Amino acid sequence: MTKRFYHYEHRTTSLREAFIRVVLRRPVHVRRAHFMLEGLDLEIARGESVALLGANGSGKSTALRLIAGIYAPTEGTVTTRGRLAAVIELGVGFNPELTGAENIHLYAAVMGLSRREIAERFDAIVAFAEVGDFIDEPVKYFSSGMQARLAFAIAVAVEPDILLLDEVLAVGDQRFRERCHARLRAHLAGGGTIVLVTHDLDSVRDFCRRGVWIDRGRVRLDGPIDEVVAAYRAAVES
Repeated sequence: MTKRFYHYEHRTTSLREAFIRVVLRRPVHVRRAHFMLEGLDLEIARGESVALLGANGSGKSTALRLIAGIYAPTEGTVTTRGRLAAVIELGVGFNPELTGAENIHLYAAVMGLSRREIAERFDAIVAFAEVGDFIDEPVKYFSSGMQARLAFAIAVAVEPDILLLDEVLAVGDQRFRERCHARLRAHLAGGGTIVLVTHDLDSVRDFCRRGVWIDRGRVRLDGPIDEVVAAYRAAVES
């Protein structure tokens, strides 16, 4: 699949202008591709754990958003099977005006949980996120760490088949990270799939057996995690 983002030098904003430009044989919009994720062709098996590696701006998070369905590909298709949960960006999926408790019900309902299932898991989500009395405050008052912890807690509580994570391993203190790691290991042990975007090259081997190095919008290397990490680290340090 390919995803293009455009920089518009001219954007037509009215039907009248569009008509005039067509009559004068001028393009309706004048734009150029600003960034492209090109030729991404990945097949990820059930139960597989894959790390997307690369420098900032290389296209890792774009790839994750395409898998999650947040972005639609410019060309090609994305097919997923099973329930999918994503922790991609702080606050994504949350309504900042709603309380933490209301956002739990909203996010979990979108993921397909019934009211009974949400009620059964509500206390466990709050306890795991460690947001305390803030659960009844609007999310806009949460710190970035609290938002990330709550998003992760909801995502794992819905017991997805596919879990998409963007830098979530770096969130919170050491104790919370250890609890995240334990939950991810349990997810994998139960046959779940993980696609992880991270810059933490030292801990990525704990969860991922396969690595995909994305460089300037193209896949540069796809293979065993040790091989991909070594090649990426050598390129960065050279």
